[in-house]
Amino acid sequence: MGLGHSSRTPQVLIMGLDSSGKTTLLTQVLTGHTMDTSPTIGFNVGTLDLDKKNSLTLWDIGGQKTLRKNWKYYMDDVKALVFVVDSTDKERLPEAAEALKRVLSEEKVKGVPLMVLANKKDLPNSMTIREISNQLNLTVLEDRLWQIQACSGQRGLGLNQAFTSVNKMIKKS
Repeated sequence: MGLGHSSRTPQVLIMGLDSSGKTTLLTQVLTGHTMDTSPTIGFNVGTLDLDKKNSLTLWDIGGQKTLRKNWKYYMDDVKALVFVVDSTDKERLPEAAEALKRVLSEEKVKGVPLMVLANKKDLPNSMTIREISNQLNLTVLEDRLWQIQACSGQRGLGLNQAFTSVNKMIKKS
C-alpha cells in the first residue's frame, strides 16, 4: 500500500466519551473479533474495505475528558464523523451531548456528515434511538447529513450497515 493510497481513502473519525465502546467497535468491524480493550491514549487506526471499490480509513481517538481537547487535531481532511454513545449510560448522555456539540462547532468539520452509533443495544435497559437523538439534539442539525443507528460493538450487530451508510453519506456530501 503506497502513501498515495491513504489520501484517496476517505478519513473517518470515530469519537465519543470514554467507555462508549469505540475501540471494541473498531476491532469488531475490522477483524470480526471481540477483544479486551483498555482505554485508548492517542488513537487506533485501520482501513475498512467495504467492497472492491470502497474503503474507509477509520480513526478511533481516545475519549477521556483530558484527551477530548486533542480531538480537533485529528479533524483535518475528515470526510465523516462517527460519534459513539453508550446507549445504556443515561447519566453521561448530557456530557456526550456537550462533547458532540463542541465537535460539530469546529470549523474544520463544517458540513461533514455525522453518524451517531447507539452502541450496546444488545444490553438490557438501553435507551431508544429516539431518546438518544433527542438528548443529543440531533433534530436541530441543519446543513449536515446525519443518521443515528443502533449497534453492538461486542456482537458486531449493525456495524457493517452503519459504515456502508457512512460511505453513502460521504459520496452525497
